[in-house]
Amino acid sequence: MKLIRHGRPGAEQPGLIDASGTPRDLSGLVADFGPATLGPDSMARLAAIDPLTLPPVPSGTRLGPCVGQVGNVVAIGLNYADHAAEAGLKAPGQPIVFNKHSGAISGPHDDIWLPPGATQLDWEVELGIVIGQRTFHVSEDQALRHVAGFCLVNDVSERAYQMAYEGQWVKGKSYPTHCPIGPWLVTPDELGDPQDVDLWLDVNGQRRQTGNTRTMIFGVAHIVSYLSRFMVLQPGDVIPTGTPPGVGMGHKPPLYLKPGDVVTLGGRGLGEQRQVVVDSPAR
Repeated sequence: MKLIRHGRPGAEQPGLIDASGTPRDLSGLVADFGPATLGPDSMARLAAIDPLTLPPVPSGTRLGPCVGQVGNVVAIGLNYADHAAEAGLKAPGQPIVFNKHSGAISGPHDDIWLPPGATQLDWEVELGIVIGQRTFHVSEDQALRHVAGFCLVNDVSERAYQMAYEGQWVKGKSYPTHCPIGPWLVTPDELGDPQDVDLWLDVNGQRRQTGNTRTMIFGVAHIVSYLSRFMVLQPGDVIPTGTPPGVGMGHKPPLYLKPGDVVTLGGRGLGEQRQVVVDSPAR
């Protein structure tokens, strides 16, 4: 299944994409896609629905984040050896874990806000894991059973906030609109092997990132199991799993986003996103 949330910000309704690619509305059958509705039983009930019995979503309706009420965005850094190299950093021996504030989450086609005074706004295409049930001290061979699905993530990053300011990366990762997710949550059975997903990202029509999750240092099952040793992962938690090479700070000289730039990205089975960079309304 490919599950969506559609409608204006803060009032999204659940839906799905049928086999023909038509968005259909599920609001008469489920309240939302979030912590209460991502478990195995709920997903099984959704899988039994005939999509053709559902009303189509009106053309032009905005797609929101594919998961609502996200409690935590727990991200993995430097998870592709070639990306670590372009950042001038040694490939890690264990997953590097950081947070993005959940307030950074936005829809797949919403504008990206450039913070006031920011000059190093960067892009990162990533495979996102969405947790479906409480996950605590799970083994690697059981970890994928706790995954509700996967989504495309743009881990937008302000590099000066992340690297030059003292403290944790979270400051450079958490501005509003800096975590577009979607367009849909694809279930594991439909995605297939999460370690064979092509990823790409363009800026203004020029290819900047090309990669495949097979070159991740730490795979999906390892990441879920590893995180569950240190925290209880909750339904609806989103885990961006790292980005392949080609981010702006890796270019020589570095390339950073400015107002008017258009970022498009996608992944096999994950759909596509499109964002326009605009000045933050806080200016």
